[in-house]
Amino acid sequence: MTHIAINGWFVGQSTTGSGQYIDHLLTHLPRYASAVRWSLLLPPHAMREASRLAAVAPTVAVQPVSLPPLPAPLAKLWWEQVTIPHMARRLSADLLWVPYWAAPLWQPTPVAVTVHDLIPALLPAYRGGWLQRMYTALVSVTARRAAAVITVSHASKRDIVTHLRIPNARVHVIYHGPNQEGAPQPDAAVQMAVRQKFTLPQRFFLYVGGFDVRKNVRATLEGYARYLARGGDPGVQLVIAGKLPTVDSSFTPDPQRLAAELGLHGQVYFCGWVDELEKAALYAMATAYVFPSLYEGFGMMVLEAMRAGAPVVTSAESANAPPARFA
Repeated sequence: MTHIAINGWFVGQSTTGSGQYIDHLLTHLPRYASAVRWSLLLPPHAMREASRLAAVAPTVAVQPVSLPPLPAPLAKLWWEQVTIPHMARRLSADLLWVPYWAAPLWQPTPVAVTVHDLIPALLPAYRGGWLQRMYTALVSVTARRAAAVITVSHASKRDIVTHLRIPNARVHVIYHGPNQEGAPQPDAAVQMAVRQKFTLPQRFFLYVGGFDVRKNVRATLEGYARYLARGGDPGVQLVIAGKLPTVDSSFTPDPQRLAAELGLHGQVYFCGWVDELEKAALYAMATAYVFPSLYEGFGMMVLEAMRAGAPVVTSAESANAPPARFA
């Protein structure tokens, strides 16, 4: 029986893409690979998820692993580069799977690493300070040493092969499924409950997603302003869902300020954070889902909206090579 150890750093962190990725896979993957023995290596901060995992993934063995008392960034690095490879070797695992871009440099066990995209390497606005740039350089080197790289789109594979110089045959595309896979489509009663909870307009265009600069929320607002200026029905409002930026900056421009500058008072509704099932209902009720992102490794929200039956307005640059302004 093949024994696979998993780096569980992001388990339970549902507000991150890496957290959603590993949580959904832990729920479904063991059912399709019953001949595999799974060991999930959990750091102290993720141990609160152990009882939930026992219920949804009973065949996955949880291995609690301690960490030395270190500052948070250093603790994560120590976990990835020291703790994880040592534990994989101690458990005699046949493979270590790291479900985010952080393979260890020392690889006593064959490693498979998931690289969702190369945003920190390709987009200057996302490179961070010198410590972040050094970290990106490190994980770029460690990914090249991995036995296999998993990614989520052919666009990301092209970037990985081109920019990380990893042979094409070692990079494997495995698409995401929608986050609501297996959940029933929201019926009329669920939609009505969500509409009432968020006091939604009867008809609306919808944006759900982040507010960092590559998400291009400014274009959503500008496009909606042009729609109204050219005689579009003002009865179709714009709903923007998600936790708004705490700081209004060039990296995370405040969409409330942008809407005010465009004279959209009363036409744009900010409904705040929504959970997964509420999100499905929002998609289902929307006149159209708008997602003009400038760069994505995959673009999960587009898939979710299509699953819910919402027409999608998106950009030709999503899940593609970064546009010239980011090169």
